[in-house]
Amino acid sequence: MKAAVFEKPHHLSVVNRPLRTLAKNEVLVRVQYCGVCGTDVHIVAGESRSSPPVVLGHEYTGIVEDIGSEVKRFSPGQRVAIDPNISCGICYFCRRGEVHLCSNLRALGVDIDGGMAELCIVPEQQLYRLPENFPTVASVFIEPVSCALHGIDRAKIDVGDTVVIIGAGTIGLMMLQLCRSSGAAVTIVVEPLEHKRNIANSLGSTYVLNPNNVHVRNSVMDITSVGADVVIECAGNITTAEEAIHLARRGGTVEFFGVCPFGQTFPIEPNQVFFRELTIVGSYVNPLTFDRAIKTLANGIVRVDTFPVHKFSLDDVYEALRFQREGLTIKSIIEPNK
Repeated sequence: MKAAVFEKPHHLSVVNRPLRTLAKNEVLVRVQYCGVCGTDVHIVAGESRSSPPVVLGHEYTGIVEDIGSEVKRFSPGQRVAIDPNISCGICYFCRRGEVHLCSNLRALGVDIDGGMAELCIVPEQQLYRLPENFPTVASVFIEPVSCALHGIDRAKIDVGDTVVIIGAGTIGLMMLQLCRSSGAAVTIVVEPLEHKRNIANSLGSTYVLNPNNVHVRNSVMDITSVGADVVIECAGNITTAEEAIHLARRGGTVEFFGVCPFGQTFPIEPNQVFFRELTIVGSYVNPLTFDRAIKTLANGIVRVDTFPVHKFSLDDVYEALRFQREGLTIKSIIEPNK
């Protein structure tokens, strides 16, 4: 089968490799679509962890091709989506119910061969059957929506809150919709690219700011007079991460959702965290939110039909990564079998 194999930073090769025999609890999936995530971009750049050599791709969907001898819940021909994150179930964190913090956490497309391939072998417990009329393109967004839902859970938005969302990429636009459905009265999206600002406007953001034309901190203060109740950093940029601290009101919450590169830091004054009584939280992957994500998309709580997507063959994987890295699309999608 053909697959995109990450070997070391800046080395991603499309190769033909043999397919091993299914274990008794595994399912063979013929991949229809695999989304390119910012994490994939960071992995190839050497800025995010992985376990090479490995087939990349953790946002993917497909059709069951074959099943192991003890698989009971799936059969060939069924449409499925894949939750990539596999916890051990026995470590300290798993036994506290914090499966996403598992000491032995592994992920398809990061540590185990993932969806940038014509075929992928998946443990049965990681599969979710898709509803009958679920759009195939929308299924690529299930994994990122599941992560965004955990971010919303962590942000603890109250009805009537004002929320600043930094970055209107895939995650930022999903966060915007989830913030509004969670009761945020005012949403302020900060995004430098015009086509992404236009989408944020179309999705009903109260304010959309171009940081190249306005002073964001002053603008947020003009709108709110005190700062935002919640600030969600979705850009994964060290400069905007630092700015997020200054956009929250006293008693507000700052969430770091975007993935900044390893080793990047910014100064923070503990006295100001104390005096302003800030809550600073992270949000990591998607603990037990995958089924919620399917329902969220199926019922239109998060809409992705207005998102511009660009489809690529597996041979064009570097171009797909470039489109995602440079913000030329909301989602690059690889079609491994086209």
